[in-house]
Amino acid sequence: MQRARGAGRITTKQGDGITRLDRLYQDGCAKIRLPHTHSSALEAVLINTAGGLTGGDRMDWTAKIAANGKAVLTTQACERIYRSLGGPASVHTRLDVGANAHLDWLPQETILFASSQLDRHIEIDLAAGASLTAIEAILLGRDAMGEVALDAKLRDNWRIRRNGRLIHAEATRLDGTEAERNGLSLLAGKRAFATVLHIAPDADACTARLARLRAILPDDSGIAASANGERLVIRALSQSGLALRRLIVPVLVELSGAGTLPRLWHL
Repeated sequence: MQRARGAGRITTKQGDGITRLDRLYQDGCAKIRLPHTHSSALEAVLINTAGGLTGGDRMDWTAKIAANGKAVLTTQACERIYRSLGGPASVHTRLDVGANAHLDWLPQETILFASSQLDRHIEIDLAAGASLTAIEAILLGRDAMGEVALDAKLRDNWRIRRNGRLIHAEATRLDGTEAERNGLSLLAGKRAFATVLHIAPDADACTARLARLRAILPDDSGIAASANGERLVIRALSQSGLALRRLIVPVLVELSGAGTLPRLWHL
């Protein structure tokens, strides 16, 4: 059967304190658009023109941010993972952030439909003094249709390095079982969850960020933050995609290097 294939790559350069496009490559169903903004950061919108992914489809995204640069990468819409007739859809992302640069990796939510399968890998390399704010959010089924997508499967692997040294690794696995959906230590009956990761230039900067975040996080809301060295990790659980956004948007605004979120993120 015909399968979707897409590859998009973007490289930036610095000039007069502004981050600009250096190189752009797009192939297959992967497209990249650069909206005009009034920020010194470069904003790029990643688009899958196939409209979604299913078993056997593959997307590859690559970005390289120049030293001292600021960039925001987001997506045009939620990525939809449809029913698979054999094997997972694959999404591979590789991000390189130069010395003293900052990257906001802000894709919109991924929706897993019933019987879908997704295998996702994210690799990020940070140079000395570089910082990062990254989010990945998952919705299990469509809110409006009352779907729960119990049999959806997910493999999600993150590897973050600074100067080649591994500083953060995590793996998420959903096998579509009742226990993982309803277990109190797992999803606890929730259908939407997100991880926000902030890597600060150093541990002191991370501690300061955590203090500001805790001042804005609501109590007993299904969202919590913790810091370890230069890493700040926020986990959020909610019953719906809209409720999840309301939890994470203030967090992303606080951690964004551009000081605001892309228009596509506004409710």
